[in-house]
Amino acid sequence: MHNMRTGAWRVVELITTPVVPADYLDVIAPLRNPRVLRAKIDAVRPETANSVSLLLRPGRGWAWHEPGQYVRVGVDVDGVRLWRSYSITSSPRRRDGRISITVNAVPDGVVSTHLVRHAKRGMILHLDPPTGEFTLGDPRPAKALFVTAGSGITPVMGMLRSALHELPDVVVVHSAGTREAVVFGAELRALAERGRIRLIERHTRADGRIKPADLDELVPDLFERQAWACGPNDMLDDLETHWADAGHEQLLRTERFRPTLISGSGGGTVTFAQSGTVVETDGSEPLLDSGEAAGVLMPSGCRMGICFSCVVPLREGAVRDLRDGQLTVAEPGDSIPVQTCVSAAAGPCTIEL
Repeated sequence: MHNMRTGAWRVVELITTPVVPADYLDVIAPLRNPRVLRAKIDAVRPETANSVSLLLRPGRGWAWHEPGQYVRVGVDVDGVRLWRSYSITSSPRRRDGRISITVNAVPDGVVSTHLVRHAKRGMILHLDPPTGEFTLGDPRPAKALFVTAGSGITPVMGMLRSALHELPDVVVVHSAGTREAVVFGAELRALAERGRIRLIERHTRADGRIKPADLDELVPDLFERQAWACGPNDMLDDLETHWADAGHEQLLRTERFRPTLISGSGGGTVTFAQSGTVVETDGSEPLLDSGEAAGVLMPSGCRMGICFSCVVPLREGAVRDLRDGQLTVAEPGDSIPVQTCVSAAAGPCTIEL
C-alpha cells in the first residue's frame, strides 16, 4: 500500500510539473510546511497614526523567541518579496501560540509603509527564525533601566510584557516627538500608574531630546542599574560614550536598527549583471537601496550588516564599506562577496544580480 501511494504521488508530480503537489497544498494550507516558515496575520491593531501591531499566527517550524529578539519578515510588495527585521513585542508564553510585531512607517520605507497602510487579517507573511542578542539574560537584574526613543520601545515592550513580574525595580526613559506619537503610550502609562515601572516620558518637539547628562539627574542611581538602550544611532553613540566615560560600559547593552554609516564619496555606475540594470550613484547610499530603487530583486535581511543575507558577488570594480570606509576591489573575472546593505559604489562596479 505504501508503494502504491508513493507511486501515485510521483505520477501526480509528473503531471503538475513544473510545480509539485506540495506547492498546491501550500496555497491551500500555507502554514503547514515546517521547512518554509510563514505566518498569517490574525489581527491588525493601530498603535499611533503611523504604526500598527500585527498579531501573527506562525506556521509549523516556528521556534519560540527570547524577549527582546527580532524576526525577519518577508513581505510581497508589487510582486517583489522584500525582507525586513522587526522586534517581537509579545511574550513567548502566549497560550494561543501567536506572536506580535509592531511596525512604524518610516519615510521612504517601502515595507513599513505597505504594512502600516495595507496589512489586513488573513495576509500571509514569510518568516525566519527569531534571533538577536538584545535580551534580558539570566539572572534577571535587581534594578533595570530602559532608555528608548521612537520605535526603539518595541524590543523593550517585548521584555516588559514577558518578564516584568521578574523585575522588581524598573525605570523606562522614553522619547517621542509628541505624546500621541508614543507607541504603547497608554500601556506604559498604565504600568506607571500601577507602580509597576517608573516612566520618564519626553516629547521632543516641545522639550527637546534627552541628553546623557540629563540621565544623571533623572535617574540618580544610573550606574547601579543594568541598562538597555534602543533608538537612533546618534542617541546610542552618546549613551555609549557616557557610560564608557563613567567606567561602566559593561552595564549598557544597545540595539541598533540601522548601522552607523560614514559619508560616502565618489560613487559611480553600478551594473547589475543578470538583470542588465545600470544605476548611477553618488556613493552615499548602500547598493541594496540603489538596486531596490531600480527594481532589481535584491536579497536582504537585517539591513545593518549583521545577518549576511544580502551578500552577493562583486564581479568587477570597487565598493566602499559605509561603516569604516574600507575599499573592496575586484578585477575582471573575480567573484568577491560583499554586503550590499552596508556597501556603496566607489567607482564603476558590477554586481552579480
